Amino acid sequence: MRRWQFWLGAGISAGLMGLALRGLRLEEVWAAMQGAAYVWLIPGVAVYFLAVWARAWRWHYLLRPLKQVPTSVVFPIVCIGYMGNNIYPARAGEILRSYVLRRKESVPMSASLATIAVERSFDGVVMLAFIVFNLGELARATADAGLVGDIRSVAILGAAVFLLAVVVFAILAAFPQRAEAVLSRIPLPDSIRPKAVGLASRFLDGLASLRSPKDVFMVLLTSVVIWLLETGKYWLVMQAFPFELSFYALMLMNGIVNLATTIPSAPGYIGTFDAPGIAVLAAYGVPKALATAYTLVLHAALWLPITLVGAYYMARESIRWSEIQAEVAQEASG
Repeated sequence: MRRWQFWLGAGISAGLMGLALRGLRLEEVWAAMQGAAYVWLIPGVAVYFLAVWARAWRWHYLLRPLKQVPTSVVFPIVCIGYMGNNIYPARAGEILRSYVLRRKESVPMSASLATIAVERSFDGVVMLAFIVFNLGELARATADAGLVGDIRSVAILGAAVFLLAVVVFAILAAFPQRAEAVLSRIPLPDSIRPKAVGLASRFLDGLASLRSPKDVFMVLLTSVVIWLLETGKYWLVMQAFPFELSFYALMLMNGIVNLATTIPSAPGYIGTFDAPGIAVLAAYGVPKALATAYTLVLHAALWLPITLVGAYYMARESIRWSEIQAEVAQEASG
């Protein structure tokens, strides 16, 4: 609460929520939420957990060069991590799941964090591909050419950044000894050089799954499946409300809102998820009150189940943040 990053994120969230709700009659939003057929959330949540299982399988696949960890073991850890992302700032859930994996399977945190960085890079590529491939449909739905052009520019720039990250990781994975030699020549104080070189070495170990083109293809394919399943949840939740958009439009919405959640915000992506989601639906002609009701319900349906499941698994592990901080310090010094 005392960190400036928290207050920056809270301010951004408050500003975006104020922008999203400006001019709305909240009683209309409430009426739309009351009239929703919430039974559609059941298959929606089920499909979302299929996507979480696919994420667990992908992480298991990336971890194979480090250690064979079954998907059934990885799944609760992934749930803990996503719970952490939902309730702690700065995506602290990534550190959390890396810590739990270290505690249960003795995989170095720096190595597992490298696999998480690979995950996020592939997620970014697929997410932005969803945006770029479906901008034509948005252009047909709205006369605001400036909006479409702005989204296209941001998506192309973001795709370039994520693709560059994937390429850099692949090069580091393909030439680990040369990469380690280059990193070892970076001028650093003698007091921290051994620790920094050790961390870099373990990080490079975590990129080993990118040395095989087959593995790269499997990670990319799994990432596409994950995001299609998540879009399936968007579609199923939409059935609870009296409007209809194509699956492609929801792919576009999924890509845009997840791109926006990379912006600093309050825990749970408040505002960064909701404001762009409402804006995309409004661009397709969905009444703003209805678009707001759908987006808020969708956000809750994405946030609450995985947070509860992750909290259950975390309680079962009896984890405290003081232990995580000590583990991070040990990893850095070891």
